[in-house]
Amino acid sequence: MSHNATAGVASLKLLGREQAILEFNRRVLAQAQRDDVPLLERLRYICIVSSNLDEFFEVRYADILEASRLRGSGVTPEDLADVSSRAHALVQDQYDAFNGVLLPQLRQQGIDILNHADRNEAQREWVSAFFRRQVQPLLTPIGLDPSHPFPQVANKTLNFIVKLGGLDVFGRDNSIAIVRIPRVLPRVIKLPEKISDGRQAFVLLSSVIRAHLPELFPGREIEAFSQFRLTRDSDLDVDEDDVTNLRQALRSKMSTRQFGQAVRMEVVDSCPHELSDFLLEQFGLTAEALYKVHGPVNLGRLTQVIDQADADLLRFVPYQAGWPEAMLRSGDLFDRLKEGDVMLHHPFQSFDAVVQFLRDAVHDPDVLAIKQTIYRTGSESVLMELLLEAVRRGKEVLAVVELKARFDEEANINWAERLEALGAQVVYGVVGLKTHAKMMLVTRREGHRLRRYAHLSTGNYNPRTSKLYTDVGWLTANPELTSDVDMIFQQLASLTQLKSPKQLLLAPFTMQQRMVHHIQRVGQAARHGYPARIVAKVNALTDEILIRALVEAGQHGASIDLIVRGACILPPGVAGLTDRIRVRSVVGRMLEHTRVLYFRWGHGEEDEALYLSSADWMNRNMTRRIEIAWPVHDPVLRQRVIDECLVPYLLDGCDAWQQFSDGHYERVGVDGPSAQRALMDRHRAVD
Repeated sequence: MSHNATAGVASLKLLGREQAILEFNRRVLAQAQRDDVPLLERLRYICIVSSNLDEFFEVRYADILEASRLRGSGVTPEDLADVSSRAHALVQDQYDAFNGVLLPQLRQQGIDILNHADRNEAQREWVSAFFRRQVQPLLTPIGLDPSHPFPQVANKTLNFIVKLGGLDVFGRDNSIAIVRIPRVLPRVIKLPEKISDGRQAFVLLSSVIRAHLPELFPGREIEAFSQFRLTRDSDLDVDEDDVTNLRQALRSKMSTRQFGQAVRMEVVDSCPHELSDFLLEQFGLTAEALYKVHGPVNLGRLTQVIDQADADLLRFVPYQAGWPEAMLRSGDLFDRLKEGDVMLHHPFQSFDAVVQFLRDAVHDPDVLAIKQTIYRTGSESVLMELLLEAVRRGKEVLAVVELKARFDEEANINWAERLEALGAQVVYGVVGLKTHAKMMLVTRREGHRLRRYAHLSTGNYNPRTSKLYTDVGWLTANPELTSDVDMIFQQLASLTQLKSPKQLLLAPFTMQQRMVHHIQRVGQAARHGYPARIVAKVNALTDEILIRALVEAGQHGASIDLIVRGACILPPGVAGLTDRIRVRSVVGRMLEHTRVLYFRWGHGEEDEALYLSSADWMNRNMTRRIEIAWPVHDPVLRQRVIDECLVPYLLDGCDAWQQFSDGHYERVGVDGPSAQRALMDRHRAVD
């Protein structure tokens, strides 16, 4: 590469990661404003934005807030102010969409979310009886004085702050009280049909309590009040080098997660400054951390409206995933895999095929051993129950459980303990690295030899999310591939140094280096006038080493398309630097989760490479996680991966967004072809 090109790459200013994350949530919010999306699903997108912002503040914002307090961290007060400004604007737009668009349209469809002023006399009587019977017995207001300090407020809980007039029962002027709302109470209550006037009427718990605050403080005047919700730093910080039992250390830490450093305060927009300032001072927060909202402080709870509403026409038409054509519902799957690999494209093809693979292995007397990684499998999992059954049947079971899967730690610990109790071998990956690779290995006795079968995946072993996330699963009996998988399991369990895999790329060892090698090879082909093409579909692109390699290849003339669902800090279309790089994001009914990597550096069939991977193009995936990528060699399956996972997304004119050099996105179109709809039609189950 020339000196000028090198200087150009070095001068490229990357986009902020926080900006990129918030821009993704703007694209999710835009789904709530689409007329072609069913109304309750539009409300669900509003809820998803709330959930995403919770995690943003709990993890990402908490990190940069802490970094801003450290000298030399590179995070300036101006950086914090910029992130805060963008987050405030997004929240304002979210509530504007909820109040100005969705609530009126829900009313038009006979679905009401009633405030106290909206409720008729019969509804008020029912709500009052509900409050006295179901709510009031669980509430204990705390009046603040030197012997009644401000109570502990757990992360993301609903609370009320109340300013009282008059004197307390002891004749003292204690004017501030706090009411904590237990999580066991439902946040959304559906009113009985007989008092709903032929409509579907809902009330929010916050509205119920607000209407009955005087009953909690008899003899006192309610001068002012507000609901409030505190968000705290929720990342578990465990020094793995300084603990003897990671599982016990994490379980201990989970008990304190609810009370981490405060990072955000949400109140209603009618909250007086006196009360909001008091709350900010109490939790050591600045004015930038205050979010005054016009509505409930947690829109995410409105999923309970979606779940309880009797309105199927306002939801997506249920999708019945097809059974993979390459697999028979009956018959010997192991014999089928001897003929060649099987590709599973979820959720368009049923995840039940993966369950069937494991079930066949569990019930097959010739299967001797099963090994599996466990990252996000959920608190209820048929796959984990099958592993338990495998242990009961006397098979050797090794489970590599990632205890540090954020917000899934408790579920994973519980599964680990159940497996250990039955006698399975359970290990927790490698100290300092998260095991994010998705692998399952079955060893079977066939005559006088042992044969291995494997399942690899770009996504988690979670039957619930498999209906919502796009992912590719891969069933194989390929000896080199299954040998590589076995070697990785051996390495994770024994921690010994083994030979490098022949087929698999493994992070943190070879993956980043091989990706850079392929990108550079494409760049060199472009320099010499050969066909040079990169198409990468990932969930996030934030790894600077890969970004610099992509920019360099683009400057050499390579044509580069990046399909990045979430955060992308590479600015495309910068004159003289990233002119040849295009970035698009697809946000639709399903959450795009597939990682597909395509490289071409010449004319021949041998001049290209195609990988499927568990890893995003982020530094943490390349250097701080156990990740895998596997090549696709079979020409038929290779073409299928390209035709289903890349081409439709490059042509999408319905759910796709184009990224511009300043980091903002614009929708490509709404009337064009939809990749997800096309794949649903292709694989839909036939009666």
